[in-house]
Order: sequence, then structure tokens, then C-alpha cells
Amino acid sequence: MTNAPIALFIFKRPEHTRRTLESLAQNSEFHHSPLFIYCDGARNVSEVEAVETTRKLVRGWPHPDKTLIERDHNWGLAKSIIEGVTVQCDLHGKVIVVEDDLVVSPHYLSYMNAALVKYQDDDRVISVHGYSYPIDNLPEAFFIKGASCWGWATWKRGWDLFEPDGQKLYDELKRLNLMHRFNILGAFPYMRMLHDQILGRNNSWAIRWYASAFIKGKLTLHPGKSLVSNIGLDGTGDHCDPEDMRPPNFSSDPIKLEDIVVAEEANALQAWAVHLTVMRRKKMIKILSSLNLLMRVVRRRLGLL
Repeated sequence: MTNAPIALFIFKRPEHTRRTLESLAQNSEFHHSPLFIYCDGARNVSEVEAVETTRKLVRGWPHPDKTLIERDHNWGLAKSIIEGVTVQCDLHGKVIVVEDDLVVSPHYLSYMNAALVKYQDDDRVISVHGYSYPIDNLPEAFFIKGASCWGWATWKRGWDLFEPDGQKLYDELKRLNLMHRFNILGAFPYMRMLHDQILGRNNSWAIRWYASAFIKGKLTLHPGKSLVSNIGLDGTGDHCDPEDMRPPNFSSDPIKLEDIVVAEEANALQAWAVHLTVMRRKKMIKILSSLNLLMRVVRRRLGLL
């Protein structure tokens, strides 16, 4: 089996990047996989030092088949990932994608490569994903419609379905009356996220990747126990909120891919919806509590208490 190339996207967080590389190096396949590191450029003068420190780290990182792509200006994450994944799929027919704020399990690459081989000719499957919500009693591995973005892999035939035009995707979801299901049974505002991308309020490639796969009815394989942890939910990255996720309990064993029905797992989808609903309610309660505290402070200063 030929290991898929790894595309690692980095910017200006040397400590996060180091932890990402250290975790990848715990995978036996890492040093037998082509490694392409995409280094984005600084947005302004204040970022130059951090960008250069991060680049020095990856330049010196030992790997027998390493290629650095150093941008001379800032591309932004969306453009960088879209271009990088396109190039890797055109050259190699498949790719494993990792960003600089992810720590992966020692079983991550074996899972990714095995799934890429197992489903390479199955047109129903568009991608493989490494993250799992911290939910108990999920199947060892299962399929859900759409695509995700925290440690994933795909083939050229899958990535060729990516539609960069958010408005086209939004209009098609509405035409097909898929908004409720696209929002994970109403549990998460993905339609709003897509609309914000259209309006320029975010530049998310991931919401367009999810919508592209979902509209086509394509499936993504997910592990029941996570093989990925996001360490960037600390305010150092874009669009981060520490309340979104909890540190996962990494799977202690390799993920077995036998006897998985290639169809959406309804029970897992429902479990996702419940989890996301609970998380959103907790976040709302926290916001309301903060607002209530702020109002009490204001009223006290105005002598109303």
C-alpha cells in the first residue's frame, strides 16, 4: 500500500506546529509518507517574526521526503487549503490534510491510509475524517452525509466536487429544502455560517466543502472515538471558541474498518444533534449569565441597586 501524501498547513504558531509534528511522528507511517508543508505569509509586519520562527522549525524538522511551499505573501487559510489540496489530488490522486492546530493519535495515519484504499473506488464516499465528538457508544466507525475539516483525507474524484461558490451552494440547499438536515437536524446553524461566508463575514473553505459533499449526497467516514484533538481553540486561531469542543479521549486501538455499512448512520446523526444542541444551550446560558453580571455592575454604578 502506498501511503497518501500529507499536506500540512501552517502559519505563525510555532508551538502548535511543533506539537502537530510530534504527534504525526508517533505514527509509524509518517516517515514513509510524502510530506508537503504549506507555509502562509505574514499579513502585516507584526506577524513576520512569528511566521519566520515557524518556518525555521519546519525547515529543520527531520523527514526523508519533505517539501516546503513558502508563500511570499499571505494567501489566507481558505485559498491556501483549496490550492494545496487541488495540487496534491492532481499529482497523487489523494491527500491527507492536517492543519497546524491539530494533535493526532498514533493510529491516525494508519486509519486514513487504510480507509483511502478501502473506499478509493466507492463513489458513495467522498472523504475520511479523523475527529469525533466526545459521545459515548458510537459505532467503531460510521458514515454521515457531508464532509468535515479537522484532520481529513480525500481523493481527486471527491475533491473535484468541491464548489467554491457559496451562493450556488446556498441556493441549491434551499431549492432542495435541505436546510434542516444541513443544520444537523436543526442543532447547529450551518446555513447561517454559509450565508456569512457569502457576505464576506467569514472565509470558510470548510463550510463550502461540507455543503458541496452534502448536496451531492456523498458520505464521509468518521471514527467512533476521536483520532484528532484541536489545540487551537485557545484564541490563537481564526474562528475559535474554546466552548466548541472538549479534549477527546483518543482511541487506544486502531480503528477496524470491517463490516461498516456504506450508508448514513441514523443513530450517530441523532447523537450528534443531541450533543450539539446541549453544547449550544450551555454556551447560551454562559452568555446570558455574563450579560446578567454586566447589567448588575452597570446598575450598581448607576445607583440602581
